[in-house]
Amino acid sequence: MLDLAIIGGGAAGFFAAINAKRKHPNLKVEIFEKSKTVLGKVRISGGGRCNVTHACFDNRLLVSYYPRGNKELLSVFERFNTKDTVKWFESRGIVLKSEADGRIFPITDNSETIVNCFLDECDELKIPIKTLRSVKSIEKNGVFQLNINDEIVEARQVLVATGSSDAFWQILKGLGHKIIEPVPSLFTFNIENDFIAELMGLSVPKASVKLLLDKSQLKESRLSQSDLTQSGPLLITHWGLSGPAILKLSSIAARMLNQLQYRFEISVSLSNLKVEDTLDFLLKIKAEHPKKQVVNTPLFNIPQRWWQRIHSLTFVNTFNTWSDASKKDLLKFAENLSGFQLEVDGKSTFKDEFVTAGGVDLKEVDFKTMQSKIIPGLYFAGEVLNIDALTGGFNFQAAWSEAWVISDNL
Repeated sequence: MLDLAIIGGGAAGFFAAINAKRKHPNLKVEIFEKSKTVLGKVRISGGGRCNVTHACFDNRLLVSYYPRGNKELLSVFERFNTKDTVKWFESRGIVLKSEADGRIFPITDNSETIVNCFLDECDELKIPIKTLRSVKSIEKNGVFQLNINDEIVEARQVLVATGSSDAFWQILKGLGHKIIEPVPSLFTFNIENDFIAELMGLSVPKASVKLLLDKSQLKESRLSQSDLTQSGPLLITHWGLSGPAILKLSSIAARMLNQLQYRFEISVSLSNLKVEDTLDFLLKIKAEHPKKQVVNTPLFNIPQRWWQRIHSLTFVNTFNTWSDASKKDLLKFAENLSGFQLEVDGKSTFKDEFVTAGGVDLKEVDFKTMQSKIIPGLYFAGEVLNIDALTGGFNFQAAWSEAWVISDNL
C-alpha cells in the first residue's frame, strides 16, 4: 500500500513528491502520469526556458497577480514564497536569473535544467514515476482505492495534481466536490482590421488596453474599471493583438469574455494618457518643434510605421508640419493615440501553454493543508483548483507553494 499516490506528473506533482520524501523519508510515494512523458508544461514554459517564478517578494503584492485564489493563497505564500523557491533551486546547484520584467529563469535558459533536477531528485529518493497510467476512478473505503489501467492501487493519501483535466474533474464531481466551470484564460485577441493587418510584427514597450462594457455588463462582470484596463508591452500579430497587456486582460476578465463569446470592443492607448493630457503634450511638441513634420516625429516609443498609420487616420495632408496642425487636428490625433477602438472577434490560445479559470471550488479546500474538506486524505495542487494567475511565473509559484504545504502536512 502507498502512503501517498500522486496523480499527475507535472510541476505540482513532482514538487510535492520530492519534498514529501525529503521531509518524511519512510513514506512510500509514487507518481502516476497518463501521458508517455512527464513535466510537459515545465518543458515548454517560457518558450522552452522555464519561467520558474517571479521576482515579487512581497506576499501581499504577489497575491494580486492571481485573479482567482488571491485570498486563499496569502497564507500559503506565508509558508513558501518566491524567495523560498529561489533558495530551493539554488540549493540544488541551479543558478537563477531575474529579467527586466521580473520573470525568473535558470541561467541556462533551458527548461531541461529544471526537468533534470526533478528527475534526479526522484531517482535519488527512489520515487517511482509510472507513465501511461490513467486513473479511471477513485473510491475510499477506509483507504483510497484507485482504478489505474483497470488495476486497483491502494493508498492512505492521494494528491490530485492533474491540471486542467475535464475527465478528472468529473471523477472529483462523483466524489462530491463542486467544480467551477472552466473557461480559457491567458489568450490573445483575434482582430480583423486593416489597421492591424498592415502593422503585423510591430510592438510597443507599453500600452494600455481597456475592455469596453456597458453598465449592465460591468455590473455582471463584478470587475472594476481599473480591472478592465491593463497595461504592458503590446504586439501586433497576423491574427490580432498579443503581448502581456492583452494576456493580463484576458486573464482578469476571463469569465466575462467567455460570456461575451469572445466578441467585444477594446480601446488601445499608446500614449498611456487621457485624451486631454495627450493633447497638452502634442501642443507642447507643436510649440517646441513647429517646423518638423508630424509624420516624422514619432512619440511615446511608437514605431515609425505604426505612428505613420495613426497619422494617416488623422491628417489629410501627409507632409504637414506641427505648425500646420490645428488644435482640432491635434485633438483627433490625441483621441487616436489615447483610445483607438477595435472590435475583437475571437481568441487564439497557445495550445501547449493552455491555462483555465475554473476547477475545484476553493471553499471546499483547507488551505492550511491543501486537503479536501469533504474527503480527508485527499489533497489538491496546481491547476486542478479554481486558481489561475497572470503570465510571468505565477502559476508555477502557486504550484510550488501548494505542494510544499502538502508535504508539510502528511
